[in-house]
Amino acid sequence: MNDRLIVALDVPNALAGLELAEKIGDAASFYKIGLGMLTGGGLALANELKQEHGKRIFLDMKFFDIGATVEAAVKGIAQYDLDFLTVHGDPHVVRAAKQGAAGSGLKILAVTILTSLDRADLDAGLIVPGDVTEIVTTRAARALEAGADGVIASPREARLIRALPEAEGRLIVTPGVRPAGSDAGDQKRIETPATAIANGADHIVVGRPIWKAADPRAAALAIQAELAGA
Repeated sequence: MNDRLIVALDVPNALAGLELAEKIGDAASFYKIGLGMLTGGGLALANELKQEHGKRIFLDMKFFDIGATVEAAVKGIAQYDLDFLTVHGDPHVVRAAKQGAAGSGLKILAVTILTSLDRADLDAGLIVPGDVTEIVTTRAARALEAGADGVIASPREARLIRALPEAEGRLIVTPGVRPAGSDAGDQKRIETPATAIANGADHIVVGRPIWKAADPRAAALAIQAELAGA
């Protein structure tokens, strides 16, 4: 099955996550496990899905700390033989994460601006004035210059990031993706799966439209079909 679809296991604990993965079956080969499940057995689930079920795993931790702490944390994660790990896109964080991942196959993905945020949110957080898209693109370029294997960005910014010289050969992973007709939820900068891929994304992350569906497997298959035509 095409691994461009990453299913977000945004459920409370590892048991619920494993149950969801079993319902989806071979309709998805790549799963994201986030911070919300960390205390609910998230690392154990990541290891089980990887080692026993042959799935690819994206651990979405969004690390941000001083360099030495980030490096140590990533070094600990790297021993699990997972595929993707997120850190904040600040260059000192990216450099430290790459040091921690050295010698492993773990790809470090840098977060630019969360897809749930808009300009008003950035103003409230005292982030530099300016257009959100320009800020995302600049942060992406700086993170890639610092050695990130790829970036996390809204599908609306994927095309601009893909055009950056620094983005050649790097990954773009896009949350904020919603199949046509689905609820936007708390995401503010969204597009459909096919549009995200057309804009230059390598992988899309989809959560609620799959795990809230009456038939998660069918929902995943519908997205895979859309991606196959992208």
